Amino acid sequence: MQRLYDFLRRHPTWVDTFWAVFLLGLSGVSIASTSYASGRHGTATGAIAASAVMCVAIALRRRWPEKMLVLAGATGLAQLVLDIEPVVADFAMLVIVYTVAAVGARWASRFALASGLSAATLAQIRWPQEHTSSAGLVALAIFQTVPFALAWVLGDSMRTRRAYFAQLEERAARLEKEREAQAKVAVAAERARIARELHDVVAHNVSVMVVQADGAAYVLDSAPDQAKKALETISSTGRQALAEMRRLLGVLRTGEHKEAGEYVPQPDVEQIDDLVEQCRTSGLPVDFKVEGTPRPLPSGVELTAYRIVQEALTNTRKHGGPNTGASVRLVYFDDGLGLLVEDDGKGAPHELYEEGGADGQGHGLIGMRERVGMVGGTLDAGPRPGGGFRISALLPLKPAH
Repeated sequence: MQRLYDFLRRHPTWVDTFWAVFLLGLSGVSIASTSYASGRHGTATGAIAASAVMCVAIALRRRWPEKMLVLAGATGLAQLVLDIEPVVADFAMLVIVYTVAAVGARWASRFALASGLSAATLAQIRWPQEHTSSAGLVALAIFQTVPFALAWVLGDSMRTRRAYFAQLEERAARLEKEREAQAKVAVAAERARIARELHDVVAHNVSVMVVQADGAAYVLDSAPDQAKKALETISSTGRQALAEMRRLLGVLRTGEHKEAGEYVPQPDVEQIDDLVEQCRTSGLPVDFKVEGTPRPLPSGVELTAYRIVQEALTNTRKHGGPNTGASVRLVYFDDGLGLLVEDDGKGAPHELYEEGGADGQGHGLIGMRERVGMVGGTLDAGPRPGGGFRISALLPLKPAH
């Protein structure tokens, strides 16, 4: 049965042709048994011709609905003019009205409604029922008009329903495309975030390890204790870098979210003190002060603050030159967190900071600005009067809308 149903859906014209032939057969039987045989109203030949044309309209109604409407309307007018009384095949007009209202052009739908509403009235005027009062004729005309009105309403409702479902499908397709686009944007943003994280982790920790390794090599013979201390710093810094990189790479692996507890948490403002101490150990004097009353901050703000200080101190170590000192100020406001990182070194051209270093391969200030922008803050960076570099940031507790 399912195969038969699918076949009929794929060949609707064949189905309509079957019903057209069936209707033509009923019309032939009716014509043979009515007054056409005596020539009372028109001729049997005219009635058969009208029935054949109406059945053709039934067979081809879905392929050319507007043309079949015109053909059926012209046939009805010919019946009026030639005095061919209505036949069984005139039932096709109901089907044509429904079809045009459902799938035809708007002008054809309106024309079908007008034709259907006037057909019964014109038939009553042309062939009035004998021994029937005027009120009876009006009532009969109204009764015969109702099926045409219902056919048009049903067809128009079907059109509206199809348009509604088409709109739903279009909307679903559009939403699916938007979801795909949003997913791509989210993936790109996540990749950029991880790239910034990796840059900050690698740039800072590797620079500390390089400085310590150079110092250890320099004092290896003359001061073994200092060399040993430098090697211990290299070891701890390397372990910290590996732990943070393991956390970041774990984000990229599917199916390992349950093991997220194995990775170290994201840095926060409390760890800035450890970061400063690490820089001091590596030979960079840093003056660190906290102003205001410390309090819990959004995780995004804390991570941004930590990374800004980390990047600033890394750039100071890379570009500041010998005998360079730095200062870090952390200020708690009522509505945000302020950061000020300065150094008194010789510095490097501002373009190199923007690129992320002399090799031009990092993120530098570009990454800082992206981080600050994500939390709705502001960043000001540039050379200090008299030498050195300054980075100032204001991170609000609530992102600006």
